[in-house]
Amino acid sequence: MKTVLVVDDSASIRALVTGTLQSAGFKSVEAENGEQALQKIKTMPMLDLVITDLNMPVLDGIAFVQKFRQLAAFKYTPVLLLTTETRVEQKDKAKAAGATGWLTKPFDPKQLLSVIARVLP
Repeated sequence: MKTVLVVDDSASIRALVTGTLQSAGFKSVEAENGEQALQKIKTMPMLDLVITDLNMPVLDGIAFVQKFRQLAAFKYTPVLLLTTETRVEQKDKAKAAGATGWLTKPFDPKQLLSVIARVLP
């Protein structure tokens, strides 16, 4: 079973993403912000994918991706940003930080699973 870390300050979004993932056979772990996500990663033996919001308190999505990419064990782990942001500058920053892909909220569960299928080996 593949494990996905879902990082979003919105409990309802985390619940929607987690429900979608679990219905497709994934295990999910949730975090409320980038800092909490980095703490949880330290205790996880395996992580196959990260889905993170961009705009969060404490540590936003871009800063989280930058710090996540510095962890050797997760250098090639796919990271998807799921956000309300649509500005090209933000997408460029995310890509430069090491994000694999970008989805906008509100999301279609089928589209989310389709993107996951493309980025997970």
